[in-house]
Amino acid sequence: MSDLLNVLYIEDEEDIREMTEFALEDEGFNLVMCASGQEALDKAPLLKPDFILLDMMMPGMDGMTTAIKLREMPHLENTPVIFMTAKVQKAEQQKYKDIGAIGVISKPFDAMKLADNIREILGISNEK
Repeated sequence: MSDLLNVLYIEDEEDIREMTEFALEDEGFNLVMCASGQEALDKAPLLKPDFILLDMMMPGMDGMTTAIKLREMPHLENTPVIFMTAKVQKAEQQKYKDIGAIGVISKPFDAMKLADNIREILGISNEK
């Protein structure tokens, strides 16, 4: 992959944000990190991410609500969404897909495989 993928990454847990950044920083991903759904909504009008990586369980505004509100922005209405969550039952995954998510990464995740998991969901090659 020669071009960086721009990612809007929303996660309330600082340690998970740091682990994700470490896992993706040398793998062709450029992260704009937000600690809450509201922060993402505040920053989103100025961003043009290739995809949105989003925690499901957050205080205040959960991932589902955040995704729906982000999708209301015309420039993000077709931006792929990938959820990262411990809530991965079939019924829950169907709810994510119903609002347009293209995939779900289970928490806890393997940091060594995270970039490959994301590429697989996005349907892109692993060439760096």
